[in-house]
Amino acid sequence: MDRQAIHAEMEQARATFHALVLQASPAALDRASEGTRWTNQQLLFHMLFGYMIVRRLLPLVRTLGRLPDGFSRRFARMLSATTKPFHVVNYLGSCGGALVFHGPRLTRKFDRTVAALHRNLDDETDEALARGMHFPVDWDPFFTDKMSLLEVYHFGTQHFDFHQRQLTIQQPAT
Repeated sequence: MDRQAIHAEMEQARATFHALVLQASPAALDRASEGTRWTNQQLLFHMLFGYMIVRRLLPLVRTLGRLPDGFSRRFARMLSATTKPFHVVNYLGSCGGALVFHGPRLTRKFDRTVAALHRNLDDETDEALARGMHFPVDWDPFFTDKMSLLEVYHFGTQHFDFHQRQLTIQQPAT
């Protein structure tokens, strides 16, 4: 995975997201998703939320990636101790987010978030992209013990692709 591949996958996700939101009927948005407790509308917000989380993780990885490895290892252990409350907040946050962000407002937020990630990625040095930190692996199936900044940028799309498969609305033609 390189910088250009990350840009391309974020753009593909953006186009897919627009098509999903545009094509989904109100009934489809209210329908339960597969394998989650969320409706399709809530899951769409959660797919956006994954990219929003990447934006919040960037300064953390940039900072902890400069410190000795033990700092981020201890930090990840502390976060792992809060896994149960994290999952509750993660679930409820997407329920609430879907009440505020839907339709055009949802796609605009997605566009602004991905545009900011593109700008950030363009501004990163190769050295910065190689630095990393430890992560609480119980929080998300795509978190690994240690992730580089480049891998954190990629995480947003991994998260998006995984949850797209759980939607029970008609998938857009690719």
